[in-house]
Amino acid sequence: MDHNEAKTAEVPERTESHSDAIDAQVTADKARPTKASKSAKAPKAAKEPEPQPVRKKKAPHATDAPVDPDSMFKEGFLKSVFNEKSSEKVVTRFPPEPNGYLHIGHSKAIAINFGFARYHNGVCYLRFDDTNPGAEEGKYFTAIEDVIRWLGFTPYRVTYSSDNFDKLYELAELLIRKGGAYVCHCTDPDIKLQRGGEKGAAGPRYACPHRDRPPEESLTEFQAMRSGKYMPKEAIVRMKQDITDGNPQMWDLAAYRIVEKEHHRTGDKWRIYPTYDFTHCLCDSFEHISHSLCTTEFQLSRVSYEWLCDAVEVYKPMQREYGRLNLTGTVLSKRKLLKLVESNYVRGWDDPRLYTLIALRRRGIPPGAILSFVNELGVSTALTNIQIVRFEQSIRRYLEQTVPRLMLILDPIPVIIDNLPSDYSENIELPFSPKDPTFGTHTVSFTKIVYIDRTDFREIDSKDFFRLAPGKSVGLLKVPFPIKATSFEKDEGTGKVTTIHATYEKPEEGTTFKKPKTYIQWVGSRHIEAEVRIFNPLFKSENPDAAEGGYLNDIDPNSEERFSNAKIEIGLEEIRKRAPWPEEEGERGVKKGEAGWETVRFQGLRVGYFCMDGDSERGKVVLNRIVSLKEDAGKGGG
Repeated sequence: MDHNEAKTAEVPERTESHSDAIDAQVTADKARPTKASKSAKAPKAAKEPEPQPVRKKKAPHATDAPVDPDSMFKEGFLKSVFNEKSSEKVVTRFPPEPNGYLHIGHSKAIAINFGFARYHNGVCYLRFDDTNPGAEEGKYFTAIEDVIRWLGFTPYRVTYSSDNFDKLYELAELLIRKGGAYVCHCTDPDIKLQRGGEKGAAGPRYACPHRDRPPEESLTEFQAMRSGKYMPKEAIVRMKQDITDGNPQMWDLAAYRIVEKEHHRTGDKWRIYPTYDFTHCLCDSFEHISHSLCTTEFQLSRVSYEWLCDAVEVYKPMQREYGRLNLTGTVLSKRKLLKLVESNYVRGWDDPRLYTLIALRRRGIPPGAILSFVNELGVSTALTNIQIVRFEQSIRRYLEQTVPRLMLILDPIPVIIDNLPSDYSENIELPFSPKDPTFGTHTVSFTKIVYIDRTDFREIDSKDFFRLAPGKSVGLLKVPFPIKATSFEKDEGTGKVTTIHATYEKPEEGTTFKKPKTYIQWVGSRHIEAEVRIFNPLFKSENPDAAEGGYLNDIDPNSEERFSNAKIEIGLEEIRKRAPWPEEEGERGVKKGEAGWETVRFQGLRVGYFCMDGDSERGKVVLNRIVSLKEDAGKGGG
C-alpha cells in the first residue's frame, strides 16, 4: 500500500462484552377457561383511541426535542391493549424460530414485546420456538439473543418450546382422550380437498374419514407414531375443531407430525414434534403470559389459540395483534436472503446492503436509532410499508444529534503550499461538534502538504463554482488564512490532476485579509489511510419482486462503491478510544476502548455518516457509510 508522505496512525484493537441475564419473580393470575368459541368470524382487534390532530412539523435538525421513547406505549393501540387487561404483573414473550437471522421487521416485534413489559414494570421471555429440528441451527440461537441484547433488552429468561415437549405430549394425549383430537392418515392433497381446495373451488368442506375413530384407537395410533410404526406424512394428529366454521384456523389443524431428525437439545428422544398451532398457545400458558402480542397474520389464529387452551383446561392468555413492519425497496424473506448469500450476490448475512439486523449493525446503525424509528412510526393494526428513504431519514436525524464530526477525504489530491517551509506545522483545534461543546475538541496539524478532495478543485473556474481553482482562494476549515491555487500537475495517461500548487495567504502584519466565500475540508501530512465503502440500495426499484425476471434481475451492480485511498484526520484515534458513539441501549456501559468497530461512528464533513468496519482488523482502517449526509446528496455516491 502506497502511503505517499502519510504517517499512518494505529487504531486500538477491539474486544467484545456480554451482559448476563437478570432474574426476577413472576406472578400471574390464572383464569378458569370458558367454553370453546364456535364463532365463524375473525376476532376483533383492540379498539384504538381516536387519533389526535397531527401538527405540521418543521424539517428535523439537531436541536429538535427528542421523540419520547415510550410514546407508543402511552397512546394508541398498545395503550388500549393494556387497558383491556391491566394486569398487575405484565408478562410478555418474543418467540422467534431459530431458523434464520432477524431482520428490520423483527425490530418492531422486539420493541413491542420487550418494551411493553418494561414500560409496565413487567418481564419478557425470549422463547425459541424450536419445534422444527430440520431447519434450526445453533448460530441462529446465538445471533438472535445477541441482537436482542444489542437493542438494549435483557430477557427475563431464555426458554425453549422444547423445554415443554414432555408436557405438550401429555396434553396431546389428554386432548385425544377427551375426544378433541384424532390421528389422521390422509395425504396432503386429501386434506386440502377436505378444506374445500384452493379458495373453495373443490366444493364444500367435509370431515376426515378418521375423525370419528374412537379416542382409544387414536391414542394407540399416536403412541405408534412415537414408537416408529409410521414414516413421515403417514400419520399426523389433528385437532377436532369445527370444519363448518368460516375461519380456516378451525379446520382441524395439525397438532403433531413425524420428523425423523435429531433435535439440537433433545437429541433422538423424539421422532414426533408438536406444530406451532399446538405449541404456541400452550407455552404462553405455561409461562403465564399476560399479553401475547403478535402480528395481524395471526388474528384468525386467535380463535384456535383460545379453543385449545379451553379444550385442555389451562390458563388462557390474551392474544392481540398489531400490524407488522415492512420495508420496501429490498427483500426480507429468509428464502430470498439465503439465495443472495449462497449465490454470492452479497458477502454474507451481515452485508451492509441487507436489512438483517446483523447487517444494519455492521453498517453502523445504532440500536437506539432503530428503536427511535419504530417508535416514530407508532403501532396500530395496519401493515406499515416504509420506504428505505424514510428509514434513512430517521437514522440521519438520530446521528445528527449523537455522533462527532471529522474531516474525511474520499478521493484525495495533494496540495503543496509552496511558500511554507518543509517542516511547517501549525496546531489547529477542531470541535467534535459545532453545536454540543460536551463532545470536546481535538488538534490536527496544518502542514506544507495537505490533501483535499478531487471534487473541490477545477482546472477551469466558473462563476457557479466556489471552491479551489487556479488563481482562486479558498479557506481550509479552521485554518486561520486561505490558500490560493497557483498551478497543477496532471498524469498524461489518465488526464487526472495529480498535484496542486498553492500559496498560503497570510497577510503582512498590520493588514487585513478578505475572508473567503467557501471553506473546504482537508487533512494534513499526518493522517490515517482508509478504505471507504459507500453503500447504495441493493435493488433498483421499490418492489424488487415485481421486476421482470424476479428480484435477482433487479440488483443494482453499482450498489457498492469503494474509495481505496481515502484519508481521514487523526481525530479518529480519539473517537475510537471514546466509543461507543452514542453510548445508548445495548451499547451502554461498554468499557472505553473495548467497543465493537461499528460503534466508532462519526459524520464525515460534507460526505456522510460513517463507522468502522470489522475488516479494519486486517491492518487498514475500513469505513462503512451508514447514510448519506442528505437524501439527495450526490457526492461520493450519495
